[in-house]
Amino acid sequence: MHFRRPAGWILASLMSLPPAAFAQIRTVQQKTADGVLEGVVSADGKVRTFKGVPFAAPPAGPFRWKAPQPVTPWTGVRQASEYGARCMQGSIYSDMIFHDSGPSEDCLYLNLWMPANPASSKLPVMVWIYGGGYQAGATSEPRQDGGNLSKRGVVVVSMNYRLGIFGFFSHPDLAKESGRDSSGNYGLLDQLAALQWVKKNIATFGGDPDNVTIFGESAGSFSVSALVASPLAKGLFKHAIGESGAYLSTGTLPLKPHTETEQADLAFAKANLGAASLADLRAKPADELLQAVLKEKRVFFSPDIDGYFLPESVPAIFAAGKQSMVPLLAGWNRDEMNYHALLGDDAPTAANFRTHLDTLYNAHADEIAKLYSGSTEAEIKRAAQDLASDRFIAFGTWKWLEMTANTGKVPVYRYEFDQTLPLAADAPAGAEPSAPHASEIEFVFQVLFSRQLPWRPDDRQVSELMGTYWTNFAKTGNPNGPGVPQWPLYSAKHDYPVMHLAADPHIAPDAHRARYLLLDSVQ
Repeated sequence: MHFRRPAGWILASLMSLPPAAFAQIRTVQQKTADGVLEGVVSADGKVRTFKGVPFAAPPAGPFRWKAPQPVTPWTGVRQASEYGARCMQGSIYSDMIFHDSGPSEDCLYLNLWMPANPASSKLPVMVWIYGGGYQAGATSEPRQDGGNLSKRGVVVVSMNYRLGIFGFFSHPDLAKESGRDSSGNYGLLDQLAALQWVKKNIATFGGDPDNVTIFGESAGSFSVSALVASPLAKGLFKHAIGESGAYLSTGTLPLKPHTETEQADLAFAKANLGAASLADLRAKPADELLQAVLKEKRVFFSPDIDGYFLPESVPAIFAAGKQSMVPLLAGWNRDEMNYHALLGDDAPTAANFRTHLDTLYNAHADEIAKLYSGSTEAEIKRAAQDLASDRFIAFGTWKWLEMTANTGKVPVYRYEFDQTLPLAADAPAGAEPSAPHASEIEFVFQVLFSRQLPWRPDDRQVSELMGTYWTNFAKTGNPNGPGVPQWPLYSAKHDYPVMHLAADPHIAPDAHRARYLLLDSVQ
């Protein structure tokens, strides 16, 4: 569900607080390289927040499909108490609920949360990148509020970045205009610009510019892997966390050379917008561009191998050991996809499952069937769900962990999020508890209350555990510390251990390594 909020959203967002709390809200000012900001201190006096901070000029008009341009400095005090507009997008994902003024091309804003009374003047910094398939998403979702996480002694930053046709349109004339034969990836360049803003300004907020961790989920996790690979991002972060996704497989969100995407995007512009020149395309109203894309269900604008941000494919960069050598914590959720993603509307029978394996894997179907097997309906559902999840997200994330461990020579930690969500009161009959894609976000940010579910005590315990592990890793590049189960390095020496994040958190050897090795050989 997507909706717009009026300009006075900050007042509405506080309505859940008791009346006495309003008197406790106070403002705080902070100088940046571009001007003075005025943010707010939380009602409990523990968190300072600055929202809607511009980190680049509005990417509209002549700046549409250009790398982010510098912010125009301001005089006086700029209010920083409300989220900036989200980037142009349609209503795509029903679980995305935004607390901003609506979509706009003028959307390159970031937010900061930090302890009001920090124990150190150089706090670790965690920069969050949201998911949404590069088609949707924004920082204003309640499940991404960084306030509670910041109470653990870190500065949390989140940024908007351009999406869809606005963030990833490629065109031969854009390549010529760039002066480096490159087009596309403007959304990734937005992320880079936000990291550069952090490097330049975060010390004034009490953050350590030399201790930055990038973390993201889904497309945000893909983005983290791309930033680790990009030569442009070297030196801007010290650690990386990936939650479900990486550019280390050829399945989900495949990267194509910009010379290929340019021809496809040029054909789209001619057929759907009646324009081929950049001048004509930049003159089009933003909503006209968006509606043209939304009408074509199969059109999908996402990152490419642009020759600049990504000089070659991410796997090639990792294979050559050219990526940023930073510690990595990564993993995925137990139920990333439903078995219907593999079987469609077919019944979960052994015969139907085998038919789909034959279609997908041909000569390798027998090998796949040995590792994803079952005879009962429940077993077939689980096998199909596991294979669908691996094809979608898990395999690529596994490959990222493997290549980092093999070529990065840096600490690597792997997890699986197994905590199933409590079923809602209106859940359909027969619904089974699961740990689906994106369900870990509220746990990481310690904001279970942002979602109306009958949360249990063990859900809160898992959230506390994940908040501890994630911030420990941001502080030192190691998730371990007092009061949490020991999490060993991911390596052959330790039997490729996986931290299972659930009510009974525990380490276990990788039980499915043979699956990923087989998928690696047949992809």
